Amino acid sequence: MLPNMQEAKKRTDKLVDILYDSYKNEKTINNLTYNIKTYGCQMNVRDSEVMAAILEDMGFVPNPELEQSDLVLLNTCSIRENAHNKVFGMLGRLKNQKEHNPNLIVGLAGCMAQEEGVAKDLLAKYKWLDFVIGTHNLHELPKVLNKSLAEKKLNINVWSHEGEVIENLPIKRESNHSAWVNIMYGCDKFCTYCIVPMTRGKQRSRLAKDILNEIESLVKDGYKEVTLLGQNVNAYGKDLKDNDLSFANLLEQIAKTNIPRIRFVTSHPWDFTNEMIDIIAKYPNIMPYIHLPVQAGSNQILKLMGRKYTKQEYLTLFNKLKKAIPNVTISTDIIVGFPGETEADFNETIDLYKECQFDTAFTFLFSPREGTGAAKLKDDTKESVKKERLQSLNKLVSKYALESNLTYLDKTVPVLLTNPSPKNPDVLQGYTDTMKLVNVAAKKEKIGQIIDVKITKAKTWSLDGELI
Repeated sequence: MLPNMQEAKKRTDKLVDILYDSYKNEKTINNLTYNIKTYGCQMNVRDSEVMAAILEDMGFVPNPELEQSDLVLLNTCSIRENAHNKVFGMLGRLKNQKEHNPNLIVGLAGCMAQEEGVAKDLLAKYKWLDFVIGTHNLHELPKVLNKSLAEKKLNINVWSHEGEVIENLPIKRESNHSAWVNIMYGCDKFCTYCIVPMTRGKQRSRLAKDILNEIESLVKDGYKEVTLLGQNVNAYGKDLKDNDLSFANLLEQIAKTNIPRIRFVTSHPWDFTNEMIDIIAKYPNIMPYIHLPVQAGSNQILKLMGRKYTKQEYLTLFNKLKKAIPNVTISTDIIVGFPGETEADFNETIDLYKECQFDTAFTFLFSPREGTGAAKLKDDTKESVKKERLQSLNKLVSKYALESNLTYLDKTVPVLLTNPSPKNPDVLQGYTDTMKLVNVAAKKEKIGQIIDVKITKAKTWSLDGELI
């Protein structure tokens, strides 16, 4: 079944089906090894945790070495051209590997699988692949994989529809102390640059009882932190029948489970309510860190992007958050070089950044996505000009990131230690409540604990500290 982008764009008033018994599995593999390579957002990381558990249900054994694995599964991202290029580069590498080992099984999953153009390319140039599975039918991974192995040919099975909520999927969590928890899937915003509404489907909220059951189970297992996931988390509940449960209500219920730390990504300014702000400020276990993408500082560009708010409305919300939530840190996303962006438009973005002085920002050059509205817009700005603008913005991002980190010097802050530093095994890394990365000399036994750390050094992207 091949993807169809026109079908993926459709939205109806049909209520979303919530299914509890769709996943069925029988052990069919004996001790073959697997490796999943994940690209993109936290939602993809969470999907990879599900696919890992499904593969192990089938009898596969994890192997951290891609080159020595019997199965390699690429969980892909389609948000920008660069993500595409990385995946196609990896496919070239795997083709060479498969030529030397014909028994190697190679699969492709994730958002790229949902794109018509990608599917056509795979059929034309990558027939040596074994299977392709989309974002809507991960629960059918055993069926798709077994069919491919039985028929010994490329099996593309991608659903292009609004989607359901599939509950009771297995999961192999990457961490024993920090967990990703989906609260909803899909998106109905249709920002003109974004392909996610087509690759992830209609906005679909999980029932609160299922979310709370998952989090209460994590609390019992000793988890210290959950991050609530959705393409637009603060639109949670708007699609549920006879349900006036808002994201603010859900946040409050989760806070009452007494999980020590609660985070959420990603928020759309359009749906950020005063009630949400009040709840975040009220509960100390809801972390004072908010990712609030602005994308541009020009009203003209925001309108072309289909963002449904103005620069002034964004600034009003930003200032409310700063006033209401003590110690809050705010990060953002910004796209540079959107079609039609003039020098004046870009300067408005710079002005907004100077006014907000974000703690950090994720900045990108505009990347046209086939099937989106922005891909059809006239774009006559030279690539060299766009790159100069991005460099200029990134200098500002670095400046304010360092200034923010310098305010932590000599302060004692709570840090959830998560892993050893890649550069020094005697140093552990972790995050403050405000999402600042901290490096501290400590024994590995401290991983998974929230401890007080005195900050001794501030750098642009991280802090150094010592145990109290």
